[in-house]
Formats: sequence, C-alpha cells, structure tokens
Amino acid sequence: MFRTILPLCAAMAAFGFGPVLAEEAGPVNIRPDIATVTVQTEKGPVEIGRIQDNDHEVTGEWARTSRACPPFCIQPMSPAEGVTTIGELELLEMLADPEVMVIDSRTPDWFAGGSIPGAVNIPYDRMVDRLGELGCEPDFDGWDCEGARRVALFCNGLWCGQSPSAIRAIIAAGYPAERISYYRGGMQSWRVLGLSVTGD
Repeated sequence: MFRTILPLCAAMAAFGFGPVLAEEAGPVNIRPDIATVTVQTEKGPVEIGRIQDNDHEVTGEWARTSRACPPFCIQPMSPAEGVTTIGELELLEMLADPEVMVIDSRTPDWFAGGSIPGAVNIPYDRMVDRLGELGCEPDFDGWDCEGARRVALFCNGLWCGQSPSAIRAIIAAGYPAERISYYRGGMQSWRVLGLSVTGD
C-alpha cells in the first residue's frame, strides 16, 4: 500500500500540491473582495452572505448523494440549445440586477422550506400559464415573447428536473432561449456553499 501512496505524494508535491493542512478559522467571503451581496426582495433589501462557522456541514435532505433515477436523474449541463448555464457568482449578479427575474421553479412546498433570497416562486408546471409575468403578451397563437425579460431558473440541484422541464416548456411556447439562464447547482449547491437561504 505504501508503494502506491509514496509516489502519489511525490507527484502531488511536484505539481505544487503540498500536504493538506487544517485550515485556519477566518471569514468566509463570497469572493476575496466581496463578503456579501444585497438584493431587493418583496420585503425589502436582504443581504446574502455565507455561513461564518468554519465547521459548518450540510445535513438532512441536502446531504443526500443518491436518489432514485428515474425520476431524480443527473441533469444535462444545458437543458436546451441557446440557454446559458451559470454558477453562483453569475446568479448573484442577476439577483442584484432589477431587470432580471430569478425564478425558483420548484413546487410551493419546497419553496416554503427555504429558497434563495430575491427569487420568485413560479412552479415548473405553471410557467407557461404565467409567461405574462415575464414580459410576454398573449396572442392568437399563444404568446408573443418579443419583450420577454432576462430570467434565471433553478430548482433543487443537479438531480432535479423541474427547472429543465420549465425551460423546455417556455421555449416551446415562444420564449427566447438566449434570455434564459439555468443555475444547474440549485438549492443543493447553494446550501453546500453556505449561502443565505430564506427562513434560515
């Protein structure tokens, strides 16, 4: 066993990977230069930051690694052609932009259990019915989405099909794919990073 470990350690050292040492406790910023981001919500401004406990761990539902597939299968990087997949930093920028609507496309019970501050809940199976809230106008053929606003959708995480289903449905109804962003990590990745959640 040691014959395998020693060459591996030497290779890691050669590539600049030193021994893994216990991290010092310190502030947990979003980026080195940004500690928090303030977003506007229906209830006023909310500050999004990360949990400052250096020993914090994800527990409960969000610590689960395996769910039955189907229906909880790993989602593709992009749910549809033309849609931009984003991470947490891009989502934070969108939350701070009043021109963008960030949508939690989960069912209301999941939303009530905690969401991303500033997100609006439009369940995935109601998205097409509510395109008027996203800047589309009803017409004889369904929807005219020429004036559609930029949106970002998310759900529970890499294994959740709710936002990909919603994205494909609104594109089929006429929503421009280039105005849609998909936060693939969803609530699981958001919580793993210790970011603020409504109700916490």
